[in-house]
Amino acid sequence: MKKTVGFIGWRGMVGSVLLNRILKKKDFLNFNFIFFSTSQFSFKNPEFNRFNSNKILKDANNLDELFELDIILTCQGSDYTNKIYYKLRNSGWSGYWIDASSDLRMKIDSVIVLDPINKKNIIQSIDRGIKTFIGGNCTVSLMMLALGGLFRNDLIEWISFSTYQAASGGGSGYILELLKQIKFLNKYLSKDDNLSKSILDIEKKITKITQKNSFPIKNSLVPLILNLIPWIDLDMSSGQSKEEWKMEAETNKILSLKDNKKILIDGTCVRIGSLRCHSQSFLIKLKKNIDISNIEDIISSDNKWVKIIKNNKNDSIKKLTPLSVTGTLNIPIGRIRKLSLGNNYISAFSIGDQLLWGAAEPLRRMLKFLI
Repeated sequence: MKKTVGFIGWRGMVGSVLLNRILKKKDFLNFNFIFFSTSQFSFKNPEFNRFNSNKILKDANNLDELFELDIILTCQGSDYTNKIYYKLRNSGWSGYWIDASSDLRMKIDSVIVLDPINKKNIIQSIDRGIKTFIGGNCTVSLMMLALGGLFRNDLIEWISFSTYQAASGGGSGYILELLKQIKFLNKYLSKDDNLSKSILDIEKKITKITQKNSFPIKNSLVPLILNLIPWIDLDMSSGQSKEEWKMEAETNKILSLKDNKKILIDGTCVRIGSLRCHSQSFLIKLKKNIDISNIEDIISSDNKWVKIIKNNKNDSIKKLTPLSVTGTLNIPIGRIRKLSLGNNYISAFSIGDQLLWGAAEPLRRMLKFLI
């Protein structure tokens, strides 16, 4: 008998990407599904509801209707999870909960899912009766896919990282605001005589425009266009942002490593003005000296999505950019080289679409495990 899956938060960026992947892979043929909404219940269901007979959106806050589901898949966010998850569990609901938000990731009875890396743990957890499966932080998932071979072979002593994260990582509001900032500046640049001025005069004028009180910075607090923001997520009161804290904490949980075996991972997370895709620069200390060709073989043989990019200027600038990767499942990794710090130190630079492997795809694949 087919399982019944409830979808919540399917209109947002991650939810929309997830549904597109499910449609493309024809996963809907393998289960019954019901669409829920927190604000538009009783409205007509989406067009792709042609796969079953439920034509009306259900109320995502109705515990009685949620209780009847075998699986709940939510991309609605942490506020919804914290409101509904514990009420359902406390009422005796024993179904599977698959979630894109972060709040349940580090709970002892939840598993962070990234099956190319921890498939064995996922299957064992299902067998043990675990019912809560959470998508990992986007930068963590993309890093682990890129460096999966090094993790799997226990070659990493520690990692220092710098991330360059797209506006979409902050949600649709960040993208809309970035586009508003572009439009705001375009009013000045579109005047015929502006570009004939001195470049320094233009630069000075644009900088003043971004400092106007009317410049749109509601979400980002400071301009993101022509700028960067060297802080993402909450202040952990330790000098770290929460985004930086997640890199070590979630990685070690995905790998099921105890405190005395954990890999040390720390660095700086930065928001940049690309629309999509997160980039990461790594300084890695290996546990032993390995030549670059062997390192590349270990990385490239780990999963079918990681792609080694030759460490030269032409390939790097063409194949290691957000625009070259957006909308794909590819995880290119390049700039791999030994550092002058010593034979055990290497650098690498990777990039991936944070809405696909960084968010939606692990959830889709987890759903397939359960059905």
